[in-house]
Amino acid sequence: LVLFDGNAIIHRAYHAFQTSRSPVRLTVSKTGEIVSAVYGFTQMLLKTMNELKPTHYAIAFDKKGPTFRHQLFDQYKAHRPPAPPELISQIDRVKQLVEAFRIPIYELDGYEADDVLGTLSHQASQQDIDTVIVTGDADTMQLISPHVKVLYPKAGRSFSDTTLYDESAVSNRYVVKPEQVADLKGLVGDPSDNIPGVPGVGEKTAVKLLQQFGSVENIYQHIDEVAPPRLQGTLRQNEAVARQGKQLATIVTGAPVELNLDLCQASRYDRQAVTELFRELEFVSLRNRLPEIEAEGPPQGDYRIINTSSALDALINRLVASKSFAFDLETTSLNPLQADLVGISFSPA
Repeated sequence: LVLFDGNAIIHRAYHAFQTSRSPVRLTVSKTGEIVSAVYGFTQMLLKTMNELKPTHYAIAFDKKGPTFRHQLFDQYKAHRPPAPPELISQIDRVKQLVEAFRIPIYELDGYEADDVLGTLSHQASQQDIDTVIVTGDADTMQLISPHVKVLYPKAGRSFSDTTLYDESAVSNRYVVKPEQVADLKGLVGDPSDNIPGVPGVGEKTAVKLLQQFGSVENIYQHIDEVAPPRLQGTLRQNEAVARQGKQLATIVTGAPVELNLDLCQASRYDRQAVTELFRELEFVSLRNRLPEIEAEGPPQGDYRIINTSSALDALINRLVASKSFAFDLETTSLNPLQADLVGISFSPA
C-alpha cells in the first residue's frame, strides 16, 4: 500500500520550482494556466508507481478549517503565511489528476492529512500489509514501524532524489526511535508548526533525556533524577509546555476513517482519462511514463484444445523441442485427497 500526503507533496513540488536557481512558472501555452505544482506532483506520482509498483494506493488531503490541535493551542501554525493563490488554484487540478488515476481521496474534518495517513497505515499494519508513506513532511517519521516506511526527499531536493526511511534510518537521523519523535518535538519544539518547546532545551539535551527516560511522561515520573538541577528546574516550570507540545506533535492513528482496500487497488486506472488530461495540461513528455494497466481477463494468445490423437502428438513434439514449459492442473477441489482431475494446460516457452 502506498499512501500519498497530498498537500505536503504539492507544496514541495511548488516550492521546488520557486527556489531553483532560475525560478520558472510552467504554464499551459493555450490558456496561461500555471501548472508547476501539478507537473511536479505528476512526476512524483509516476516515479513512485513505476519504481514501487504498489498493489494498492490512496491519498490524503488537509481539509479547510481548524483541527483539534487548534482547539488545544490557538497559536498552532499561527505564524504560517497563507498559501499563494497560484498554488491554491493548482490543488483542484491535482485532485482531477488523482481521480483520473482512480486513487481514493481521504479527507477528514477536524484532522490533518497526517492523522489520516497515520490511521490508514495503522489499519494496514493490523492486516499485515506493508505501507510506504510518500511525503515531504518529516512529522510522519514517527509512524515508521516494521510494516511502515516513509519515502522522503533529500535535503534541498524534490522527489527526484529520495530516501526510503525505515526504523534504523530514523534512529540514524534523529538519534531517537520513531516512537520518540513526538517526544523530541515536545521538548525541543517545532518552528514549522509553532510548537514552542521547553526554553533552553536543545536537541542534544532532549536526546539525552529520552535516551535515559524514554518519553516525556517518564521524564516527569522521575523528575527528581534529572540533572543538573538547573535543567530539572526548567523542566518543572515548563511541564505543561512539554506535555502539550508532545500532544500537538503526535499523529493520531485512531481517527474515524476506514481503509477500503477494494477501492485502493492500483491495477485499473483510467488510462484514457489520464492521457486526455496530460494532453490538456501539455504534459506530453510524461505520457510514455504511464504504467501499463493489468489486463482484464486472459491475455490474447494462441489457444488450442487437445482433443484428438494427432493434436496430442503435436503437443508432445512441441514440448520435447521446448527448452522449458509451464503447466497447470484444473481440479474439482483444492484438497488433493478429494480432487478429481478436470484438465491440464501447457504453455511452451
